[in-house]
Amino acid sequence: MTEAYMRLDGQAAIVTGSATGIGAAVALKLAARGASVVINYTKSRTEAEETQGQIQTLGGQTLLIQADISNDADCRRMAKAALDAFGRIDILVNNAGTTKIVDHADLEGLSTEDWHRIYGTNVVGAFQMIRACAPAMKAQGFGAVVNVSSIAGVTGIGSSVACAASKGAMNTMSIDLARALAPEIRVNAVCPGFVGTRWFKDALGQAAHDKMVAGQIKTTPLRRAGMPADVAESVVFFCAEGAQHITGEFLMVDAGLHLSMTPLTPR
Repeated sequence: MTEAYMRLDGQAAIVTGSATGIGAAVALKLAARGASVVINYTKSRTEAEETQGQIQTLGGQTLLIQADISNDADCRRMAKAALDAFGRIDILVNNAGTTKIVDHADLEGLSTEDWHRIYGTNVVGAFQMIRACAPAMKAQGFGAVVNVSSIAGVTGIGSSVACAASKGAMNTMSIDLARALAPEIRVNAVCPGFVGTRWFKDALGQAAHDKMVAGQIKTTPLRRAGMPADVAESVVFFCAEGAQHITGEFLMVDAGLHLSMTPLTPR
């Protein structure tokens, strides 16, 4: 695939949750390929500005927007701001997400409020962003949506039952809306496994993070621990011309982690 096939010159993208981690890596890669990028954050403005600065160093255009995607008014405001600034919306990457670390067997560990909060961002928020951006994409005749899901939504693992269920719902929604929004809008999802981001360090501590990295290198078929740039490459692939014949797919980006899981045996 030629470099020209991956260029996104003149296009405009919104990447939710793009101050740090996977979202920041996606924003940087989209900008490096010529797209103007909306950097979205909820609290971490300083880190969002750092990501913005890196993109501006590349010569890219950016717009910094504080918005909570679980709030529909914020979603519509962000879409309007992108249109006002860039005159178009070609790409939407639904990366913003939330969770709570709870053992799956601890049924009392998740409150009703936890479920609503997790679904409110991971599923409802992603839907609201698609709804806010779809009219512009439909009007111009094309658009690409990439939902950043998780292998938790395929395998039922991860930080909590609520998170795994929400990512399963995101995968189903991706298929549903790929059908509903065609032919103008393509909708796909990427499903990362472990990704070495600051989130793990903040939630579990440096030692636990390093142990997880070592475990991934030891146990995954590709002997790799995922990093934000690995996921970003797959996201950008779905955005570019090389994927123009692909919609309604979800791609596991996990160094083969799902292959190394022990199959369930009949009882």
